Amino acid sequence: MNKSQLVDSIAKKSGLTIKDSTAAVNAFLESVKEALAGGDSVTLIGFGSFLVRNRAARKGRNPRTNEIVNIPAVNVPAFRAGKPLKDAVNK
Repeated sequence: MNKSQLVDSIAKKSGLTIKDSTAAVNAFLESVKEALAGGDSVTLIGFGSFLVRNRAARKGRNPRTNEIVNIPAVNVPAFRAGKPLKDAVNK
């Protein structure tokens, strides 16, 4: 499912217009992005949690030259599914 399909599904299930559903999806995505950028996590009970994980610095290898390169530490967004979501997927 892509974003436009999600907007259509939300519009059908909620009775909102496509325009209002698009605004709601965009507001949700922007809010999650801002929270994660600020170092917070977003928890939706029964669904899951969006959080930021720190990936430590490490050494890698350039496959063309076999030269060892330093890969810097970065923060990466992550999603941890809640139990009800896991149960729904594994029916």
